[in-house]
Amino acid sequence: MRLGGKLRYLREVEGTLRGLGRAMTQQEIVRSIKKDLGKTISQSYLSQIESGARPHLTNSTRMLLARFFNVHPGYLVDDPEGYSTELISDVGGMENKLDLWLINGAERFRRDLDLHHALVATARHEDSRMCLVLLGAILENPGLAERLLQVLKPAAERSRAK
Repeated sequence: MRLGGKLRYLREVEGTLRGLGRAMTQQEIVRSIKKDLGKTISQSYLSQIESGARPHLTNSTRMLLARFFNVHPGYLVDDPEGYSTELISDVGGMENKLDLWLINGAERFRRDLDLHHALVATARHEDSRMCLVLLGAILENPGLAERLLQVLKPAAERSRAK
């Protein structure tokens, strides 16, 4: 993945983590960096990076963005040609690929503890595929998810209602 794509992805994740339900705009990122970290970066600089007009970051910008997005600074570079984050071997089959995908998702949403825990628990289950199929069946029944959550996690529901 190219650096610009990674920044667009991080804006998407950050928007989700902040409850926006959408990617944060470049301007929102600029304002949040200033508010959260007391540092500045221009929206035009972010735009140039995302568009590929600036293929590399300065070290200070890389460190600032890594700190803001809570990623390793080494993530903020172009991946080498042919690089993949997925396991190439089919030894474990589809189940292992699904588990890896769930663990990657859990890592991306580590700030949302309930979601992080749910993804890790699903990945650790001996049949994670069945867990996701079951979730789909639950969601197809109106109101069932809410009723189950009230029974299984009553304290969590009370705290959400506040």
